[in-house]
Amino acid sequence: MRRRILIAAAALAISAASQATPRVTRTAVAPVERSFDERISRYSVDDPIYVLGASRGVYLEGFGLVLSTEVDLLPATNLTPFRPEYTKEEKARIRLKKLDRVGKLKELMGSMLVDAAAMLDTVPDNEQIAVSVTLLHKRWEDTAGLPGQIVMQGQRSSLVKYKSANGQTKLDTLAAIMKVQEY
Repeated sequence: MRRRILIAAAALAISAASQATPRVTRTAVAPVERSFDERISRYSVDDPIYVLGASRGVYLEGFGLVLSTEVDLLPATNLTPFRPEYTKEEKARIRLKKLDRVGKLKELMGSMLVDAAAMLDTVPDNEQIAVSVTLLHKRWEDTAGLPGQIVMQGQRSSLVKYKSANGQTKLDTLAAIMKVQEY
């Protein structure tokens, strides 16, 4: 009888250990997601960037945290019954404005990457923080030179060290400690 109790207790202890609390909880990730969305949404009151659906953060054990969202850089360019098409010149202006916006979005993403690393102290220092933004393109657009997705990532310890040393995020100096990919 005593042996059965010891075996049951050992099995219970092993079971509890295998169901350990995750290192980065959903509760810890939610404020980072909201911050990500708010910063993009607040880009400009007069000429906004729309976040299409809420951002999602996923913690991958051994890799780190990945934040992802989709945006429309120029929502005012949607076609409507009152504006069924754009002229060639208007399309060219829209493309140039989007190219400018991509640069500004990258600056926002760099600063969000650094801030996410500082907000999530439960992510181990040797793991990565990554932010990914998918860009909505309309069928009629000339997308030459425009990425469909931008991904930035860096090691959490380097990003936190950068934030404490610089305070302000500058994409050119941040480039040394992060990887940027455009697809």
